[in-house]
Amino acid sequence: MNLKNNNDIKTNICPTCGCSLVRLGISEKSATKISHNGQSYSFCCSGCAELFEKDAEKYIKEIEGIVVCPICLAEKQIEQTTKVPHNGIEIPFCRCPHCISTFKENPQYYIDRLVGKIAYKGLFNDLCC
Repeated sequence: MNLKNNNDIKTNICPTCGCSLVRLGISEKSATKISHNGQSYSFCCSGCAELFEKDAEKYIKEIEGIVVCPICLAEKQIEQTTKVPHNGIEIPFCRCPHCISTFKENPQYYIDRLVGKIAYKGLFNDLCC
């Protein structure tokens, strides 16, 4: 994968609960989706989608600036991360030295997992809420 910018390594985050769908083990295919103002949003469950519809702008604002560590899949505000250069872009990590050293052992695997190219069972094995 030739990374051009950080948009190439984005992972879906449920706007309502703020969880990474990859961390939860929810694939792009099985995620609940809603379109709002021409933008598609993916959710961990239908309950989060229903809450989102009641106050979409509130939830969209709450997840602005959230990124996901490619190793532990922790969700963090971009200001709370350490950025590590890789192939010409800076990848945000959770600040844990172990996550950074683990990434360097097999970066392509972790990038592919983060963007959903590699199936990951996640914490709840595709079951959430």
